[in-house]
Amino acid sequence: MDAAFSLLVVNFVIAQIFVLAFGVVALKGPSRRSGLGFAVAFAVASLSAVCEALIPLTGHVRFFAIGAFVTLFGGFCLLARSITRHYGLRVPGGVFWLLFVSGVFTDFLIYDLPRGTVVHSVAYQTPFFLTMALSAVAVYRSDRRSAADMTLFSMLSLGAAFFPLKAYVAVAVGAGATASGYLLSKFALVSQGLGAVLIVATGLAMVGVFVKEAIDDAVAKSDIDPLSGIFNRRGFARRVTPRLERANATAAGALILADIDHFKRINDNFGHHVGDIVIQTFARVLREAAPTDAEVARIGGEEFAIYIPAVDSELARECAHNIRGAVSSVSLGQCDNETITASFGVASIFGGDTLERAMQRADTALYAAKAAGRDQVHLAGGSQVLAS
Repeated sequence: MDAAFSLLVVNFVIAQIFVLAFGVVALKGPSRRSGLGFAVAFAVASLSAVCEALIPLTGHVRFFAIGAFVTLFGGFCLLARSITRHYGLRVPGGVFWLLFVSGVFTDFLIYDLPRGTVVHSVAYQTPFFLTMALSAVAVYRSDRRSAADMTLFSMLSLGAAFFPLKAYVAVAVGAGATASGYLLSKFALVSQGLGAVLIVATGLAMVGVFVKEAIDDAVAKSDIDPLSGIFNRRGFARRVTPRLERANATAAGALILADIDHFKRINDNFGHHVGDIVIQTFARVLREAAPTDAEVARIGGEEFAIYIPAVDSELARECAHNIRGAVSSVSLGQCDNETITASFGVASIFGGDTLERAMQRADTALYAAKAAGRDQVHLAGGSQVLAS
């Protein structure tokens, strides 16, 4: 009894640690809704330990025994709901309510049955198996295959397998004839001990998923230019380089460099706040005018880059010309309705080429376009396309 009670205390303390951990995630992490869901799930489930500890200390055995099931299973349902939502598995909320109500109703029906019978053991453990199995399916069916996600999937799968095993062991070795007898049985000691291990393992796996997401979110933010809202030079290179490595040997694509004409004059005449508006407007036009599979970045003060996969030089030059036209059609009231113009340099990229070499060729073409009078497109190794 003392050992089982001690394990109940340990399980309760562990659950509170995870409540605190997921509460921090909910306040500080990128997955606030999921973090809050996990924190509430562990908080509710931890009440089961309190109910079980009160069974031998009060005369309300049935009340606290059923309360232990309700709180533990309620926590499992909330956990499954949070996991399925976090991993994008669309399960109507009514399914979890139905699962919870049917599980509680079943517990009422089987309460007076001896604890070691097949009917009681299977009926008691099945609802927990279903919630854990559903959670594991949600992780597996997602397209996320990081080490953290696969670890969580493994822990959830082990957790799902644990409950049929508990049913088998309860029948094989006995689990006490009553709720009070359960706490005095060896089965309770083993069940609580293994349960604590699984709680820790699954909780740590969930924390690992959130830590990875926080790191990924920080990396993603470091790749974004805060003014324009598009990739910076680092983010552009991180995304384009792997695409070049996977590209077809004869048609890796094309790189377009764009530079806003007379940007210093805009800053000098109208102020840096207007210059910021020009940068933001230019970035928006690039995003809207570039192909959907292109990567767009601000790589310098007023210099931008566009990578377009699997296009030849003529199509890339035509795309740059269309972007140039879209840019020149934008009028800014802050600049006395002056239009923005830009110069473009285009370079083809072939298999085995590097981003650095393509940048050098496109930069040379861009310099030629600016030297020729600006507001035009120039193809590396080819002729310029004058503004229309």
